[in-house]
This record gives sequence, C-alpha cells and structure tokens, in this order.
Amino acid sequence: MKIFQRLVPWILLAIALFILPAALDDFRLNLFGRYFSLAITALAIDLIWGYTGLLSLGQGIFFALGGYAVAMYLMLNTKSLAGGNGIPKFFENYGVDQLPFFWQPFWSPVFTLIALWVIPAVVAGLVGWLIFRNRIKGVYFSIITQAALMVFFHFFNGQQKLFDGTNGLKTSTSELFGQLVGSPDMQVWFYRLTVVLLPLAFLVCRYFTSGRFGDALIAIRDDESRLRFAGFNPVPFKTIVFLVAGALCGISGALYTVQSGIVSPQYMSISFSIEMVIWVAVGGRGTLVGPIIGATLVNYLRSLVSEALPEAWLFVQGALFIFVVVLMPDGIYGWITKGGFRTFLAAFGIAQKAKTYPQIDKEAVPVD
Repeated sequence: MKIFQRLVPWILLAIALFILPAALDDFRLNLFGRYFSLAITALAIDLIWGYTGLLSLGQGIFFALGGYAVAMYLMLNTKSLAGGNGIPKFFENYGVDQLPFFWQPFWSPVFTLIALWVIPAVVAGLVGWLIFRNRIKGVYFSIITQAALMVFFHFFNGQQKLFDGTNGLKTSTSELFGQLVGSPDMQVWFYRLTVVLLPLAFLVCRYFTSGRFGDALIAIRDDESRLRFAGFNPVPFKTIVFLVAGALCGISGALYTVQSGIVSPQYMSISFSIEMVIWVAVGGRGTLVGPIIGATLVNYLRSLVSEALPEAWLFVQGALFIFVVVLMPDGIYGWITKGGFRTFLAAFGIAQKAKTYPQIDKEAVPVD
C-alpha cells in the first residue's frame, strides 16, 4: 500500500502531461487547466488545515491577490486595452487620467512574477502573525479569517477607480509574447505550465510536512498546549506555514486568472473560500494527494452537472459533502488507502476483505 501511495502522484502527473492533451479538445483541456490550478490552492489549505489544524475560511484573499497581480501586468502591456493616454481604458470611465502609483511596478514582468506570490505571502504572514501571537485558534480563527475575507471583498468590490470594481480585470483579450492570452495555443501553454507547477507545489508541501518541522505542525494540530508545555513556541511555525499557504494560493490565483480570462472580487466571496475547504474534505485532508483529487473531481463534477442542470449543483455539492463526511471521514484518498476499496469489492465477492487485527495491550502481557 505504501508503494501505491508513492506512485499515485506520479501516475496522475503522467496522465495530465501526456494523456489529457491528446484526448481532450481545447475547451475541455482549458477546464482541466483551471482544475489543476485550483488544486494548488487545495494543497495550501491541506497544509494549514490537514496538517496544522488551522481551518482558514479566507484563502480567497491570497488567491485573488495573485490573480490581480498578473491581470494588472497584462492590462498595462497590451496596447489594444490602452486608452488615449496609454493607461487601461476602464480608468477613463471614472475620470482617472493618471495611472495610480501602485500600478506602476506592474509594467515589469520580473516584478509581476515576484509579486504574484510575494504579496499574498506577506499579507498572509502579517495576518497570521497578528492572529497567532494572540493565541487565537479553533473556531475563532476561522471566524477572523472569514471576516478578513469580507473586508478585502468589499474593498476591491467598491474600488471602481482602482480595480474596475465588480467588473474585475479581463485578461482574455490581453497579449503575451505577441499572442492573445485567450488563444488556444496560449491556453495549452498555460495548461502545461500549471501541470509543471502543481507537482512542485506538492513537493513544497511535502517538504514542510516532513522532518521535525512537520512533526511540530502535527503536534500543533493534535495538542498545541502540550507543545507549549514542552518548551516550543508554536507562533513561528503557524506563521510560516500560513505564509507559505498564502504564496501557493497567489500562484494558483494567477494561473487560474490567465486560464479563465478574468479576475474579480468574486474570487474573494465567502462561498468560494468554503468550496476550497470542501475540495480538501472530499479528497482527504492530511494526505496532500487527496486535495488534488478532490479539487479536480469536485470541479469536474460541477462542470458536468452545470451543463445538464445548472440550478442543481448546490444541492449536489451539499449532498456530496455530507456523503463524504458521514461515510468517508478520511476522504476519498484516505478511504482507498485504508482498505475501503478492497472492502467495497469484497461485498461483491471480487476480493477478500481487508484484515484487521485487534490492538494488544502491552501492559497486560507478562514479561519474563
């Protein structure tokens, strides 16, 4: 079973790299590119929730910040989107004739590539440090992160003169390397870039969840008070892991933006951040592979249901979440790796039921 667990990520990567581009048309391939970009956010949530026990309901903040960073660069460097004074046309609609100072650095591609993950990381680190230094945890942590999400949502939603408000920033008609971002060739390139960055994000999460640092995260999740009693300060651990998760969400948001063609305040909506948590719960938190499966499966199912019955998805999503929580508390991947699939086959006489062994009370065993 351990060999199976080690091979699963690489099998999935091989399928994504070689089979899907050959088997799917441009539209479906673009959808899977979005799913894989969202899987990076699922990995980030698993890092802070599955391993550290921090249920954040505000990861949409960092996801959107990464998206806005890349969208600002694309709008500034596309001549067809510029008005008479060389700045994006939407500024003229609100009487703005001079580019805001914080837009200026996004003329640079190097700055943008750094900013799309550094800005979310800095914001996440600052928010996390302010929360963790006051020993806020549990449900109060979740409430505060959701409150922060609402603050960012209303700020971006109301800033028409700075970010075009509810309309958001459109990138599908922007240009990159002399081609439209929304063109099929560019979308295939973004898909392949996403498939490359996803396993790198997986390895980053694996690095932080292994060794002594990973042991500290699990100790924080299981019994933070005992960790403090042992002489460890959990604040730096939680701040670092929250910062890393914010950076991953920023990269995810940037990849999703260039493949969906728009970034808007809706990325910071409460419902979207809750959906991110559902992906992890469905796939299996604390596994890293599970969130990738959950994000891809849930979003693919959403596309199928929405195409057939557009109004039925919320009911299907709720039913799926309840089904997994009640019958598969360890998620789909956890259910499979713990013998659930074999038990299912055994019910139909296809395989033998997984053996379970009783726990031995070592204190009750006489020792010579």
